[in-house]
Amino acid sequence: MKFLLACLIWMFALPAAIADDALWSALRSGGHIALMRHALAPGVGDPPGFRVDDCSTQRNLSAQGREQARASGERFRAHGISRAAVHSSRWCRCLETATLLGLGPVTPFAALDSLFPDRSLEAARSEEVRALIRAHGSLDVPLVLVTHQANITPLSGIFPASGEIIVLRVDGDEITVAGRIPPPAAGR
Repeated sequence: MKFLLACLIWMFALPAAIADDALWSALRSGGHIALMRHALAPGVGDPPGFRVDDCSTQRNLSAQGREQARASGERFRAHGISRAAVHSSRWCRCLETATLLGLGPVTPFAALDSLFPDRSLEAARSEEVRALIRAHGSLDVPLVLVTHQANITPLSGIFPASGEIIVLRVDGDEITVAGRIPPPAAGR
């Protein structure tokens, strides 16, 4: 019985692993970008009176979230991506996630800031992000954007988990979802 269960788990896990490998390969080879939700930060939104320039007023990464961000960086490196052009929301949980990836300098980019407090900015911000993606072009490093669920969903149609990576395919002006890379499992 245990053998049968192990075989079933292997059969269902194998296609996901192959799909993940194809997405990592796409990120390495160009024409694709990584759109990542910040790592685990318990709660929803930000406390009343939060300020973008003061991390003590914001919802921040938990210890598990910091470990998740470091593990995500290890996954990038394990798949042959040791450096990237990294842009992040100016919110501290995103900046810390982006920094802990360890893929290079992090560029704060206001269009990646959370839409949660003001959904009326969605169309303009999404267009600014699309312009950044198109401008990245064929640079010799992948583009990694660290942002919030409220920003990722309008760009991709996906409600991502904390730490999840949505891989977008860029073909000229057309940007489509190539797939999803789930966040690292807890404890790795």
